[in-house]
Amino acid sequence: MKASRITNGLLISFALVIIFIYGKNLIIPFVVALIFWFLIKEIRDVLNKIKFIDEKIPNTVLNIVGFAVIFFIIGSVVKILTVNIQQLSSELPVYQNNIAKITMAINTTFNIDLMSSVKEFLGEYEYTKLLSVLFSSLKDLFGDAFLIIIYTLFLLLEEPFFSKKINAIYAKKNDQDDVNTVLKQLDKSIGRYISLKTLISLLTGFLSYFALLFIGLDAPLFWAFLIFLMNYIPAVGSLIATAFPAMFAMLQFGELMPGVWVLIIVGAIQLIVGNYIDPKLTGSSLNVSPLVVLIGLAFWGAIWGIIGMILSVPITVIMIIILSEFPQTQGIAVLLTKDGKILKKI
Repeated sequence: MKASRITNGLLISFALVIIFIYGKNLIIPFVVALIFWFLIKEIRDVLNKIKFIDEKIPNTVLNIVGFAVIFFIIGSVVKILTVNIQQLSSELPVYQNNIAKITMAINTTFNIDLMSSVKEFLGEYEYTKLLSVLFSSLKDLFGDAFLIIIYTLFLLLEEPFFSKKINAIYAKKNDQDDVNTVLKQLDKSIGRYISLKTLISLLTGFLSYFALLFIGLDAPLFWAFLIFLMNYIPAVGSLIATAFPAMFAMLQFGELMPGVWVLIIVGAIQLIVGNYIDPKLTGSSLNVSPLVVLIGLAFWGAIWGIIGMILSVPITVIMIIILSEFPQTQGIAVLLTKDGKILKKI
């Protein structure tokens, strides 16, 4: 009997992975829409704390306001980023030519003959191709914007009927309460994580924008947006967000020092925000094991790419909350936590 359960569990897990891989073009926009839905709910909850708004303005109007604000910002960002990407694309040949200057500077500064090895590396892979892949990934994400908007809109329309549907599915009051508890816990944990992480990423991107503007980097808004996006990826995201503009600064100026300044200034911003501001805001609201976070990054990154890495932590938190609600799976939930303590119930 036990062996049969294990076999069924493995088969179900395998089937889910296959669905996630081949259905990613539909699933990823839906998951992103869920994030926007949580953000809209957070905006609505903040506005409802104002007495006049809570008493006079219905949630439907607040949903419309939150929906309009988020997608107006997204539309503006997409428009500006499109101009920045076109600017960078037109300058790619210049950046490619500066690689020779950089290798000469490295050779002179460190008195190491790196020219031959760098040329051999560039013969197999060019930095311009790396930028092209990055541009393509962002265009794919923006290309799903219409589907994301539709998903978000229908989630907002369906929200008032969620509790009624649960009551219709489960006849027993205890079952209804259990399901509602799980949904409330998910709402509280994921909503808090997404809203705080968005604020922290916005702060990091905002400060980095002015730093890159001061250094004189081309298309600083594009790199600031990349830093904002990469900060959603735990552990390695901040490293990637610092390394990319630093490498680009060396390519743009054909010198080492601009890249070093980007590493120092943007790295300092990442260090201060990540080690001091982030822990004070988020606290211990997400009790997830660091090892589980890294495994989740690798797994979801392999399936869904960069978007999967960004979504890995919210997905892990959802798994912990759901698994902790059932006696048969509470042990797995405990293994996924940092200190063995399951998130407290509301």
